[in-house]
Amino acid sequence: MLSRVAPWLASRRESGAGVRVLTGADTQALLDLARQDEVANVFILSHLETAGTASPTAGGARIFGVFDGERLLGACWAGANLVPVQLAPDLAPIVAAAVHRAGRRYASIFGPAESVLALYAALEPLGHHAQEIRADQPLLTIATAPLVAPNPALGFGRLADFDAILPACAAMFEEEVGYSPYLGGREHYSRRVKGLIRAGHSLVHLGPDGAVVFKAELGAVTAGVTQVQGVWMNPAHRGQGLSAGYMAAVVVLARTLAPVTSLYVNDFNTRARATYDRVGFHQVGTFATVLF
Repeated sequence: MLSRVAPWLASRRESGAGVRVLTGADTQALLDLARQDEVANVFILSHLETAGTASPTAGGARIFGVFDGERLLGACWAGANLVPVQLAPDLAPIVAAAVHRAGRRYASIFGPAESVLALYAALEPLGHHAQEIRADQPLLTIATAPLVAPNPALGFGRLADFDAILPACAAMFEEEVGYSPYLGGREHYSRRVKGLIRAGHSLVHLGPDGAVVFKAELGAVTAGVTQVQGVWMNPAHRGQGLSAGYMAAVVVLARTLAPVTSLYVNDFNTRARATYDRVGFHQVGTFATVLF
């Protein structure tokens, strides 16, 4: 499979490049690197805005940087997931070796397609075998008002509604990746959902019966860009032409936090892509996700 999706495997490796874990002293260099593409790198930029440092987190996540002397060439977040940052495919093998030596298992790799596929190509021989490779995920943005009328019922989630929001989030996760987010324990996922609600990054409409009709999250937020994740419509309300209005409302609410709204979508999800087109999103790049 990899020979078909990663034709650059035999390409030149950057000579003289070295890898190390970033520290607080590297924060500005990482910011400068990530700002080369604020949409593609919104995950790491959001982390840096929150944490204020490139140092390892209390939970053990680290950022590996590739250096040519003092110059930062590329980077990779290594926590529960791997997230490359401006990482040229030629640099992926030395990063893969470093993250493998760290001894962790990763749930996924996601980000710009060439970097993701290059990382996986280097990790696979080291024993990291994918359950699924989604090699073509259009990265979309909108920086204007939506082209369709927003559904006014969508609003920011409240902690008082947590007991309704959590099962909707879990249902979305299981539909998307094929297994329950509770497999490693309910507490970690519950904290994640509560954190999004507290931050004002949960968007939800509850019906008269108190059940979630539609929900989405702003999984990464900076002053310039938000990234929408976890879009889910209750199956009882699907097929009624409601999605575009809800997604338009997502854009309206997201634009109260940042001027650009982004998301990435599986290429095979033709219904969702048609909805995003109607709302006014357009493609600016291609992501990939490797699920372990």
